[in-house]
Amino acid sequence: MACIDCNKKIGYEQATHSKEILGVELCERHTRIIKKVILEHNTAVETIQLYYALKQAGANPMLEWWDGSKSVDIAISRVKLNIEIDMGHELITHEQAIQDLEEAMHSFKNGFTTIKIPHLVVKYYLNDTVTNILGIIQGLKANLKVI
Repeated sequence: MACIDCNKKIGYEQATHSKEILGVELCERHTRIIKKVILEHNTAVETIQLYYALKQAGANPMLEWWDGSKSVDIAISRVKLNIEIDMGHELITHEQAIQDLEEAMHSFKNGFTTIKIPHLVVKYYLNDTVTNILGIIQGLKANLKVI
């Protein structure tokens, strides 16, 4: 087994520990780093899983990227795509809907496309989610000037 971040060889115990708490097999160093990110940003485990799946697919994602006003769960800067994992467990309030709309407006004003993906889609349909995001990336590359 190997760490999916650095490809360092890891033992069964470390791989199992990392997989149980993060959903991905990481070495001790990267497990520590990701745990710190989770604590600092309240990052969902599904965000970590999607980040590494996109990384393995060659999308060059950035985890918890600061966009100037807030931290974005995952960003693909070359095509100006921000991905937010929606952890909504209850019905959305009108205040939250307006806040989401304002955040989308600021992203668009800065040339970024923001998509929200329900955490359950990542949890149960990770491969389909990655495939669709790669399709969005291809569409953005075709329609935007790539940085």
